Amino acid sequence: MIEKIRKNQFLFEELVKRDFKQKYKRTMLGMAWSVFYPLLNLIVMRIIFTRFFGNDMEHYTTYLFAGNLVFSYFREATMGGMNALTGNAHIFSKVNVPKYMFVLSKNVSAFINFLLTLVVFFVFAVIDQVPFTFKFILIVYPIGCLIVFNIGMGLILSALYMFFRDLSYLYDVFTTLLMYMSAIFYTVDIYPPFMQTLFLCNPVYVYIKYIRIVMLDGNIPSLAFHTLALGYALVAVLAGGIIYKKYNHQFLYYI
Repeated sequence: MIEKIRKNQFLFEELVKRDFKQKYKRTMLGMAWSVFYPLLNLIVMRIIFTRFFGNDMEHYTTYLFAGNLVFSYFREATMGGMNALTGNAHIFSKVNVPKYMFVLSKNVSAFINFLLTLVVFFVFAVIDQVPFTFKFILIVYPIGCLIVFNIGMGLILSALYMFFRDLSYLYDVFTTLLMYMSAIFYTVDIYPPFMQTLFLCNPVYVYIKYIRIVMLDGNIPSLAFHTLALGYALVAVLAGGIIYKKYNHQFLYYI
């Protein structure tokens, strides 16, 4: 895979530039929306949910931002990945290039937006008086797992979307449901232990919780938690790779 990307490096770089520019095409603020959009979204969520969920929670703004940051990156990367093939059919139907490059370019574009928002997240953590420790470097681990997980989900969704166009509507509903199941604006501590364990079946929640454990609790997650986070990422990317390899040659018939 890496060798093929190197052979098509110019095309891959142009795809990333195009995907990133298209998002802010004809907007007055341009790339600044990468910062302002999550910021405005955070302000709205804080105003609404602080009254109901965050009255007695320390560092609630950072708690809320961590959940929103991870989920927004997941949604952007996977929804972009889902449409990667159909949106670039005019290219790979004429030029023989690895089709997964289009999914990867969407993920890179989403990751760039994520990094810009991550800077704002740390600024808010400082304003929220979150004590910074050397343990913060550990958030690289869940972010790395999330990158792999998003790529895997993008591969799966883009392949399925070629055959089932209804998937876009179903996935939109699914992401809405997943958002409420990811404990972005509330804490799972209000639920019994059994219910709290069920939340770990949600990969997005696992990555959100990892960041919160490190930044807000000042602790290092257990080895089992590390294994779970990595396991979700590996399962997703392996499943995506298998599906792609199996149906890759059929995509041209469904353009």
